Amino acid sequence: MGVDLEKMPSRGDLVSMLSGQLDCPLEDRKSYCTIWEVDGEPVGHCNVNKIVFGDRAFMHLHLWSSRWRHSGYGVRLVRMSLPFFFGTLELGDLFSEPYANNPAPNRVLEKVGFEFVRAYRTVPGTITFEQDVNLWHLSQAKFSHLMS
Repeated sequence: MGVDLEKMPSRGDLVSMLSGQLDCPLEDRKSYCTIWEVDGEPVGHCNVNKIVFGDRAFMHLHLWSSRWRHSGYGVRLVRMSLPFFFGTLELGDLFSEPYANNPAPNRVLEKVGFEFVRAYRTVPGTITFEQDVNLWHLSQAKFSHLMS
């Protein structure tokens, strides 16, 4: 939801961009991703972009199949991704801007412990259309408290 299919890069361009990111030092990466698996089956991913290493990033979460939605997996899988983002990228703040009309990621973020900041209209990414989003925030201090 929220993607403008006209803005999607070709498969070749996408593979090239992702491969290039894998070759970059962590401090220079524009994105970082975890692939979610359940019983060895890939079911979704969680990635960050707009990374300012040692400071902040913006997180996106996607369960690829409806089979895994409304099952509690989203909350568990996001929680498993957070240590990678906060630890590896040394983040102080993690934000997420899900499409306001997509209730699932908004519920997941709230259940995980993100705090709602505000709603507004924007073009949140390079492949999205202008839309209403909800801005959510999780600080490193709150993340540490949630994990203890």
